Amino acid sequence: MSQVVLITGASTGFGRACATYLQSRGYQVFGTSRRAPEEPTQDADGGFTLVRMDVDDDDSVQRAVELVRQRAGRIDAVVNNAGTHIAGALEDNTLEEVKAQFETNVFGVVRVCKAVLPIMRAQQSGTIINISSIAGVVGIPFETFYSATKFALEGMSEALRIEVAPFGVRVVLIEPGDSPTGHVWRRAAASLENPLYRERCERCLQVMSKDEENGFPPEKLARAIERILSTRKPRLRYVVAPAYEALVVILKRLLPGSVVEWGVRKYYKV
Repeated sequence: MSQVVLITGASTGFGRACATYLQSRGYQVFGTSRRAPEEPTQDADGGFTLVRMDVDDDDSVQRAVELVRQRAGRIDAVVNNAGTHIAGALEDNTLEEVKAQFETNVFGVVRVCKAVLPIMRAQQSGTIINISSIAGVVGIPFETFYSATKFALEGMSEALRIEVAPFGVRVVLIEPGDSPTGHVWRRAAASLENPLYRERCERCLQVMSKDEENGFPPEKLARAIERILSTRKPRLRYVVAPAYEALVVILKRLLPGSVVEWGVRKYYKV
């Protein structure tokens, strides 16, 4: 029997690539989007079932998860991919902009986990894959709160993995590097004007944009998820990134903090 996989944020980027790939590999995939039609529909290009879900809204999450359970009878895996990204210095982010990132990137994941865990506990099986980032391992300047949300996701997933293991539920983190997913940068409004940070922020974001253009294909992440789903005892963390970015994760564990900080400043030209 094919595994039933629920993927949040499947309208673009990593989510869409993963939904399309896994559907083609025989999985029964439900991909979510907050802009999807009211009634579930088959995605014209990806072949997966597109379901409306806004991870910022409790009722929307519960409705979507219950719909998948009713249609498929079970949920074998969830990929928490939906996220938002507002760039800019800490001082340039309003509290509303900060809260918006945490609402989607952290509390959205919490909502989905709370909705699917009763189903997985009843099944005595399931896999929760949380999409973190290299920015959840190394704090990236002018991605201050994106990094903060991913650091939060790392700690939450570590603890959750231990909590739900007795019920046969596995929790995995994937830490992707840069990839040409086609997402559009959102900037904190003040970051466009504030002369204290604007020039350095622009240089940093130019480096990031170039890295994304030359990053790994999103399908590589999809293949990693397929391997995880077919592994009986997956690890907690998987890095999916170009070699030089994967090396940063290793070096952070080995080098003094001052050396890592110097390298990050030099690399991003800040």
